[in-house]
Amino acid sequence: MEAAYGQRIQGLSVNGRDLRAGVFNENEVRAAAGMTMVIGAVAFVLALTQQVYLPLQLVTIFFFIEFSIRVAAGLQYSPLGRLSHVLVRRLEPEWVSARPKRFAWSMGVGLSFAMVIITNVGIRGALPATLCSICLTLMWMESALGLCAGCELYAFLRRRGWIAKDEAIEICAGGVCEAPRPAAVGVEP
Repeated sequence: MEAAYGQRIQGLSVNGRDLRAGVFNENEVRAAAGMTMVIGAVAFVLALTQQVYLPLQLVTIFFFIEFSIRVAAGLQYSPLGRLSHVLVRRLEPEWVSARPKRFAWSMGVGLSFAMVIITNVGIRGALPATLCSICLTLMWMESALGLCAGCELYAFLRRRGWIAKDEAIEICAGGVCEAPRPAAVGVEP
């Protein structure tokens, strides 16, 4: 039996469907994305404008650890995930499937690991600036717009058959994981 990933909530239903898959609270996800964006932006601006690189070096290490915890155990166990839970505890939860978020956070692990190497071996200039800009843009899209680019990519790969269909994925932010339903025979649209 596969280990559970995400929160399992007995009796949880969305749009009249009982959910069996692991889920995360989208409000917590977006709050955590907002915090990573602000922390990353401060470190990036210091490196870009003042040539002070130590904060960026430390932040990339922190992000690598943060995203690794999210991928391995879930948002609820990461430092920013715990803080985001406290910040949004009074909001009504918006549940989304855990696996597309895990895929997106895996992208975060890869990008943050690349930045750990790049910034800590002393590479400066266009490469780290470009990667930082991409990361900040992705975090802004998640926190401000609720658009999870990693989830979109996951859904695209799944629709193409490059990722096996997973019955446990039941509801994704913005409905991106919904497969188009074939029209019923004899029923006009």
